[in-house]
Amino acid sequence: MSIVVKKFGGTSVGDISRIKNVARLIRDFREQNPDTQVVAVVSAMAGETNRLIALARSCVVNPDERELDVLSSTGEQVSVALLAMALIELGLPAKSLLGQQARISTDSRHTNAQIQAIDDSTIRATLQQGFIPVIAGFQGITESGDVTTLGRGGSDISAVAVAAALKAQACYIYTDVEGVFSTDPRVCPQARLIDRISHDEMLELASLGAKVLHPRSVFFAMRYGVPLVVLSTFKPGPGTWIVRESELVENPVVTGITYRADEARLTLHKLPGGIQSLSRVFDALAKEEIFIDVISQSGIEDQLANVSFTVPDEVSSKALELAQALVPQLGAEGASIDRNISKVSVVGIGMRSHTGVAAKMFEALAREQVDPQMISTSDIKISVIIPRKYCEIAVRALHESFIEMKPELGQES
Repeated sequence: MSIVVKKFGGTSVGDISRIKNVARLIRDFREQNPDTQVVAVVSAMAGETNRLIALARSCVVNPDERELDVLSSTGEQVSVALLAMALIELGLPAKSLLGQQARISTDSRHTNAQIQAIDDSTIRATLQQGFIPVIAGFQGITESGDVTTLGRGGSDISAVAVAAALKAQACYIYTDVEGVFSTDPRVCPQARLIDRISHDEMLELASLGAKVLHPRSVFFAMRYGVPLVVLSTFKPGPGTWIVRESELVENPVVTGITYRADEARLTLHKLPGGIQSLSRVFDALAKEEIFIDVISQSGIEDQLANVSFTVPDEVSSKALELAQALVPQLGAEGASIDRNISKVSVVGIGMRSHTGVAAKMFEALAREQVDPQMISTSDIKISVIIPRKYCEIAVRALHESFIEMKPELGQES
């Protein structure tokens, strides 16, 4: 029999009525697909993980990370047990499995662990015994037996990893939206539901601001060739399939427009020393695990340059402190920060084989009098850093140009 993995997020199991609804969804799928076995992966009930972390911080100022993992992992223990009970009441034998029972092995990086291996023997044995395994997402166990959690988006990562280990037919990610849209519908009412999208495009969209899936889960799916389906728990529909590029019938030039308004730009002014100075700056940031995104260099004169780079806003103060500490050592004039920025991106695998995307993008921005301050590209995306107040204007203008109007671009190469 084939296997599918169905993952239900916090909003999907937010209260008892929603947990019972999830049980009915699984029952209906089993009735419609009698030759397919189901494995469920479940998050904690909405808000529960935040409540547990807040509880820890009300007890101590800096909770020990090992103990924080022990505490925060209990949210999933509640939800898997409740869902298993609801399934049993519907006449479907089910058995809840915590991360360690499902043999999800991780490294020892508490609160942000990475899955190293999954021994699927327990899950397969549970299936063979006629039970639906209901697995706790977000958690695993180290070689020494310590409980770990996987960080933001951890339940999605758990689900994809389980699907990869079981060689599942597909991994269904149930959430509170109907699927992946061409842009954020809250910003652009003309946003369209995407039927099918490649792993590569979804990885770019997720990394650049789309919040439907965590980038780590998409990368895992791409690496192991796991088809993903994003769909709504509350509104029946086909959702969005995320598949290998070779499985797409049509490759639109631009598939989606996304944005981030949670980055800051740091600038080192009149930095001497060329590549050696840059190496010292970025090495210091890397040691503090500060992620660097867009980098640009300007105003090169007398072997001095202004170097700008973007970092997540949540660590921007720390990054600024590190940069300011390096200023006298490197002989720079100073360091400054601009938090009033956003990043807007166009993404599409069709960009690999068509010309004219950049021209069309900058034409659309020029019509709205939006001047890019920094630019970053890859083979399937173009990103611009712009003042934050123009973010939504830029998203709507680009969506109109690339998605709604479907413009003629350069010839396919």
